[in-house]
Amino acid sequence: MIDTITSSLLIVLSVEHIAYLVGGVCLGLLIGIFPGLGGIAGLSLLLPFLYGMEPTSALAMLIGLVAVIPTSDTFASVLMGIPGSSASQATVLDGFPMAKQGHAARALGAAFSASLLGGLLGAIALTAFVLIARPLILAFGSAELFMLTLLGLSMVGVLAGNSLIKGISACGIGVLLGSLGSAPATGEYRMSFDNIYLMDGIPLVVVGLGIFAIPEIIDLLRQNRAINEASELGSGWVDGLKDVIRNKWLAIRCAIIGTLVGALPGLGGSVVDWIAYGHAVQTTKDKPRFGNGDVRGVIAPESANNAKEGGGLVPTLLFGIPGSGSMAVFLGGMVLIGLEPGPAMVGSQLGTTYTIIWSLALANVIGAGSCLLLSKWVSRLTLIPYALMAPFMLMVICFAAFQATRSLGDLVALLSIGVLGVLMKRFDWPRPAFLIGFVLSSGMETYLYQAIQFDGWSFLLKPGVMIIAAIIVLSVYIAIRSKRSSSNENQEDSTVAEAPRRRAQNLKPQAAFAALVAAFFAFALYDALQHSFLGGVFTAGVSSLMLVLSLTILVKLLRGQVDDPVNFDHEVEAGYDSDSTVARLPHYLYWLTALVLGCYLFGYLIAIGLFFVTFLMTKARISLVKTLSLTGAALSFLVILAHIMVLDLPSGLLQDLVHMPWPLS
Repeated sequence: MIDTITSSLLIVLSVEHIAYLVGGVCLGLLIGIFPGLGGIAGLSLLLPFLYGMEPTSALAMLIGLVAVIPTSDTFASVLMGIPGSSASQATVLDGFPMAKQGHAARALGAAFSASLLGGLLGAIALTAFVLIARPLILAFGSAELFMLTLLGLSMVGVLAGNSLIKGISACGIGVLLGSLGSAPATGEYRMSFDNIYLMDGIPLVVVGLGIFAIPEIIDLLRQNRAINEASELGSGWVDGLKDVIRNKWLAIRCAIIGTLVGALPGLGGSVVDWIAYGHAVQTTKDKPRFGNGDVRGVIAPESANNAKEGGGLVPTLLFGIPGSGSMAVFLGGMVLIGLEPGPAMVGSQLGTTYTIIWSLALANVIGAGSCLLLSKWVSRLTLIPYALMAPFMLMVICFAAFQATRSLGDLVALLSIGVLGVLMKRFDWPRPAFLIGFVLSSGMETYLYQAIQFDGWSFLLKPGVMIIAAIIVLSVYIAIRSKRSSSNENQEDSTVAEAPRRRAQNLKPQAAFAALVAAFFAFALYDALQHSFLGGVFTAGVSSLMLVLSLTILVKLLRGQVDDPVNFDHEVEAGYDSDSTVARLPHYLYWLTALVLGCYLFGYLIAIGLFFVTFLMTKARISLVKTLSLTGAALSFLVILAHIMVLDLPSGLLQDLVHMPWPLS
């Protein structure tokens, strides 16, 4: 064993291996910085270059890319409020507010330090798990995985904002949107309107960008300023490193959570950061500011999402069962270079396994170190007027959304989810709860169906199920108690000199949105009743409960209960309704609608070009020469990226008409 570990370490420290590893890290850094692309796109981009490569070198590139993307995607999450990938969505909640307060460099420093710690702990855990993980993983059946999805949903109690009933309802919207398309048990299509795009469901990358990125971009554009509200960036990554040292036990606990969740096949990495974030909220006592720029809200998810890569390699290597989308592509890369996952990876191929582990640890050091060194300079992007940055952000977001299924439906879905996100942000329907529901929906239904098929309802009495159920109950209890104590402390700390909170007196806009949500739940219930029992029981149960909750919210608003927690209108709370310098809410939604419509009519490249020229001249108010230069650079970048990814951009209706063969007269 010692000889195997030592020889693997010598291979990893060879100049050739490090060179390939650094190459993978550099590619991962570039991919991670672009919002929405993430590990799946990066690994897919790398696969064609692996043909004919020596297996150890190819593994070095794969591991380098896998290890660093959860680190580098933090740039977009912190600096722009745009989830770099599904693994960095929780980081937005506190990282972006820190950037707006002038602490972008500190937030990035904390994130990258926590990522380094999490990545190293994940590699250590992988070392220990290699020989003992098989019986542990096999102990988790469908029943236990179903309970783990419920544990993820229990985080809604932590992330539910001011109103618990709104948080649960927002989660219900996500669950039902996540169940859109084919039913796992019967294959029946639900709520698809016979639309081919909807039959496959809405891709996670589209939902993540629409629910978080679009509302933040529109909010910043309306205020017509830079992201950073302060004139200084803060003292940089050194303070972030100190924050991690001060909260080292939180980072270690979240890294353990990330490793364990990452090792469970099928659960995936999209929820691990939310579970870690919820754990941080529940276990913090000293007047936290989660959601408003608490550095612990950055440390927790970042340590977890890097550690999950080490955990995710366990089922991938030992069973050939990927725990996430990126691990699925990694598995394809292993097959390409002639490595067969399975028991041999802890037998005759044990040396290769330890080479992977050492490479993972070294890639985390190189990647996190590179990001730490870059963070202070990259964070200066927050000082640029947002009207200059917004067109580039929208261009990259639309590109990332389109590459999900390479259909124009992706852009329409992005716009639709973006409008939903804007309204949810305005009326305080928690978007994290929505996203947790969406991510867990498919797995939750599948695991429930399988558990009932295998064990009937007696699966609820299995020891593992009961243990996880106890954890859920304890988690919800701690969350409720924490909310009550926090509310009491806020009341005790309030003084007469404080300005009273502005509350909306006109509740009609909120009531209208609540009515739309209730109508959606009613339609989902009607649709569920049109299907067979197995095809509709899950959506019927969810929509019935959510219909009751949403109608409760609607009744409260219609009765004019101004002092109830369900009353929240960001336009009033933030003072936008009385500030003439802030653009009206629909204004930039019209711009985004025009962009998507332009893509449909003229094609993506032409629409982006027209959008850039019009937006930069009318909103950013820069000269024609600068406008054309920036537009040309943006279009060139798009063409090169599309060529590298072998991606045909949408041509548009008019281009199709021009190229249509016309009959000769």
